Amino acid sequence: MHILGIDIGGSGIKGAPVDTLTGTMLTERFRIPTPQPSRPLAVARVVAEIAHHFNWQGPMGCTFPAVVKNGVVETAANVDQGWVGTDGQMLIQQETSCPTLLVNDADAAGIAEMQYGAGKGHTGVVIMITLGTGIGSAIFLNGILLPNTELGHLEVRGKDAESRASDRARQEKDMPWEKWAEKVDEYLRYLEFLFSPDLFIIGGGVSKKHEKFLPLIHTRAQIVPAQLLNDAGIVGAALAARELV
Repeated sequence: MHILGIDIGGSGIKGAPVDTLTGTMLTERFRIPTPQPSRPLAVARVVAEIAHHFNWQGPMGCTFPAVVKNGVVETAANVDQGWVGTDGQMLIQQETSCPTLLVNDADAAGIAEMQYGAGKGHTGVVIMITLGTGIGSAIFLNGILLPNTELGHLEVRGKDAESRASDRARQEKDMPWEKWAEKVDEYLRYLEFLFSPDLFIIGGGVSKKHEKFLPLIHTRAQIVPAQLLNDAGIVGAALAARELV
């Protein structure tokens, strides 16, 4: 079964057709910078451009960096505030003329990692954390997802965790890897206090450089890099959209 997966992020929108039986992308991903400002119609038109690039006419799954319920976007931390209350799923479906499922971005990445990546075969509590423009989260209990957790907005030292420990914070503050790892470590220890996970999976674009910071993080739970790296959102979006078929 082939489904187009599209990952909408704060800095870029990327997609590729996915074989949902194997969890592999069928082509190189195609990426377009996220329009600024990232208003709903502008983003939906970029998604349509990606679908057109692949001459796509079938079902598609799209991630979005916010709480999404029944296709409606309820928060907008790293995108334009005009998204709040927007039926993003319907908007994208109208622009692409393709059956569409809109899902939280970290939830999608977690779905991919649990089925085909670092979480495959793991039971108990697994927490997927994506470190990028913000911090995304997905929690699984025995493989079952608790959606829309948005744990990147937990307060750490009086600030949103993602303002301290996201990859964007590292880059904007020009933090050395060691200093940034301390902030990530503090954040993960707080999550351990709250949820007592058995496994942490660390994803997002920075996971490609996991050797620079993961050895500096010390959690009781096992901690591993995402195996699908920054493609997990694309694959997970397609997997989530299987219900459309």
